[in-house]
Amino acid sequence: MKVSRLAVTGALAATAVLALSSPALAHVSVQPEGAAAKGGYAVVDFKVPNERDSASTTKLEVTLPTDHPLASVMPQPVDGWKVEVTKSTLAKPLEMHGEKITEAVSKVTWTATGKGIQPGFFQKFPLSVGKLPEDTDQLVFKAIQTYDNKEVVRWIEVPQEGQDEPENPAPVLTLSAAADDEHGHGAAGAEDSSGKDSDDAAKTAATTEAAEDDHTDTTARVLGVVGIVAGVAGVAYGVLAGRRRSAA
Repeated sequence: MKVSRLAVTGALAATAVLALSSPALAHVSVQPEGAAAKGGYAVVDFKVPNERDSASTTKLEVTLPTDHPLASVMPQPVDGWKVEVTKSTLAKPLEMHGEKITEAVSKVTWTATGKGIQPGFFQKFPLSVGKLPEDTDQLVFKAIQTYDNKEVVRWIEVPQEGQDEPENPAPVLTLSAAADDEHGHGAAGAEDSSGKDSDDAAKTAATTEAAEDDHTDTTARVLGVVGIVAGVAGVAYGVLAGRRRSAA
């Protein structure tokens, strides 16, 4: 009886450590390529992981904030996906480069033309957006992810400061403080630049993200090995204890 209890205890300990070492489920998120400064322009990537083992993501719908509408929204082509841009009339017109803007992009939809995002993979969907508002610290983009088995996941819950992250959090873009050169000519120049700075920022972001992913994977593997060792040690101890009792 004692041997069995010790063996079960060791196995449970290993299972618990392995469970704790497993990474949390990923969700649709948004990150800028470089800085997303107030009053300026930015390229932002919507990162969509596939969380299912037997289904592929075939559609992504991103709703843009209506409380801080963006006058300029341009998607970058993504191989294997068609994109649809939906515009809506603004309740309060915006002014951009001396012109009145009466409508703005309210939703962008990407639909797979092939296999989509298969299990074990993720995809980035870039948007060029601006001008970014100066009277808020963040923008919330609600997203809907659809799988080829007709399952729909709504990433629309707005995270609240001081509270636990909701089960299906909406992507949130954090805005940095405005720089002097990002007003007037600087803001317009960012939109019309050759793209070299964006490319460099994208490479830097990709390198940083890869390093973070490697660190997470390494930590998970180490904890997993520790859990297995702990479980095996528990079983071995139980067996040895049983033999000593039998010999006694």
